[in-house]
Amino acid sequence: MKLNGIFPPLTTPFNQDGALALDRLKENITKYNGTGVAGYVVTGSTGEAVLLGRAEVEQVWTAARQAAGEGKILIAGTGVDSTVETIARTNRAAEIGYHVALVKTPYYYKPQMTPEAHAQHYLRVADAAKIPVLIYSVPQFTGVAVEAPTVAQLAEHPNIIGIKESSGVMQRVGEIIHRAPSSFLTLVGSATTFYPSMALGAVGGILAVADFLPELCVELYEACAKGDFDEARKLQARLIDPTITVVAKLGIPAIKFAMERVGYYGGPARRPFLPLNDAQKKEVERILEAVIGAGKRAD
Repeated sequence: MKLNGIFPPLTTPFNQDGALALDRLKENITKYNGTGVAGYVVTGSTGEAVLLGRAEVEQVWTAARQAAGEGKILIAGTGVDSTVETIARTNRAAEIGYHVALVKTPYYYKPQMTPEAHAQHYLRVADAAKIPVLIYSVPQFTGVAVEAPTVAQLAEHPNIIGIKESSGVMQRVGEIIHRAPSSFLTLVGSATTFYPSMALGAVGGILAVADFLPELCVELYEACAKGDFDEARKLQARLIDPTITVVAKLGIPAIKFAMERVGYYGGPARRPFLPLNDAQKKEVERILEAVIGAGKRAD
């Protein structure tokens, strides 16, 4: 399994009444199919997975599978706090046609979620999973991280093929790449550290900013892959403000609003998310104009 490239973590579209808008999801994916992305992450953090019911999750998986272009790799977010339920979801995603499972760390019972507890969770999931497993470490949401010694231990399992490391801490990314076998795949979830992570040996990114700037993210990946680091630094710089402000500061409602502004369907985020106010919308629009304008000037 090769996971080189850019994978947008797809947003889950809702109608104004809060119901799933699966046709809109298919429309978005049809547009993404032509942008050069390597595949899609479905029902990850940006997909509001924790706000979806189990039946809704399967509906989203099915719709995305139907719309994905030929050759696109499909990664399903299957991780929940229960090991048993994670295994069940992972194997259901396999039945639907997904290629890889993205399994986030259990986190609710934090005092007991030790490195050993995490290791045992991932090993049991990997033993039972019908598709390969990606570790998903996202401490800004879960409050717990998978550190390099545990990653190196888990990387020995033949069905644990890599990690999505979303902390944005370069020391952690570098240590994981250094300690894990060369066949282990490191993808980053923070666009602000994409270029230096690629320089250290990461193979790609699962980047929320790619939901509304997919071509720019693909350009950055291609520049890194070719070793054109001068170009990569310029492209990386253009992604800083969208990532820090739209993705990290304002979150999913802003990602969806930005998608609307560049021709995708965004729609509302589910409660308890609040809609953007007018000042926040203007901030997103200002950033988009600056990024897109810089691209036109470069051309």
